[in-house]
This record gives sequence, C-alpha cells and structure tokens, in this order.
Amino acid sequence: MQIQAILENIVNDNVLHSKWLNTLSYMENAGAKKISASEHKEQVNLIILKHAAEEHRHAYYLKKQLDKLDGDLCKTYTNDELLTPNHTKFYLNALDVAVCRYLKEEFDLIGCELKFAAYLFVTYAIEVRADELYPVYQDVLTKAGSKVNVKSIILEEEGHLEEMINQLQTFSADWEKHADVVVKMEQNMFADWIQNLGKQVS
Repeated sequence: MQIQAILENIVNDNVLHSKWLNTLSYMENAGAKKISASEHKEQVNLIILKHAAEEHRHAYYLKKQLDKLDGDLCKTYTNDELLTPNHTKFYLNALDVAVCRYLKEEFDLIGCELKFAAYLFVTYAIEVRADELYPVYQDVLTKAGSKVNVKSIILEEEGHLEEMINQLQTFSADWEKHADVVVKMEQNMFADWIQNLGKQVS
C-alpha cells in the first residue's frame, strides 16, 4: 500500500488519526532525546541545542493537534496509543545502532566522537525522511479538510536538513558517500515500518 493511501485511511478515521499524530509525536520526542544523549558534556554548539529544542517542540505540537480531533485519546505513549508500537520503538534505535556500527568501521571512532558522528548521519537520514513524509501528510490533511496542520513542521524540518548538510560537510569531504549508505539503511527500516503500518490501518 502506498504512503498516501495509508495516510488517507488514517486521516479518515479519528481513532487512527489520533494514534498517528501520537506516533509522530513519539518519534519526534525520541529523536530529541537521541540528540540530547549524543551531546558532549561541554562541547555543545547552538545548532545542537536548537535542533533538540525544535524536535521537542514538534513532539509537543503534534500532541496538541490531538485537540482538533474528536475524543479524549492518546494521553501518553503507551503501546495501545501508538500505531505499530513495536516497529515504531525499534525503528530509531535500530537505525542508530546500525549507523554507529558502520561509522565505527569506516572512521574508527569511539566514545563521544562516535556519538556525534552518529547524530549527524542519523539525523540527516531522518530529516530526508521527514522532508518526504510530512508534505504527503499535509496534502492528505488539506484534501480531507482536516483542522490538523503540519506546515510549520515542514518548514522547520527543511531548515534542519540544511543545517545537517552544513555540519556533515565540515565532518568529512566524503560525507555524501557515507550519507547515501545511511539513507539506504533508513529506507529499508522505513519500508518495514510502513508495511506494518499499512497492515494495521487497511
């Protein structure tokens, strides 16, 4: 099932839509926590703080969008309030582990340097995904006449992607080669996630 068709099924059902918003909120929050966990104890620049803060804000914003749907749903991130909860919770962690393993082999990094490199590449891959997913979701929302809106997130995610590219260019002259590998990892994991999502909402 195509992403747009999946999202149309979700948006047309308030319970599914609530869980979808909550799932996106969970993932944004998980991403923010990953960013904070990757921080050096002292060497923390403004971009990292900004990025973590904005990801937390996205999690909050998506959670607040639930008020625009009927019902009193999804107060927490428990499994019954998420879509494909096991795959959702596995997705970002699995990508992080795979990328760390790859970067350790390619750059011989350990400790804080490995954490920071993983932050750069994982975040880049996630921002590429966000740049694809959120506009499709917004199109579905607009066509459905939904009160839910993610336009502000789309704008900020575009800015995040540009910031990640700038940091990756500083990190390595060959960053694109390695980023392509990481993006392929993410694509495989996302394909598995979206397949399971499609089964749940069809």
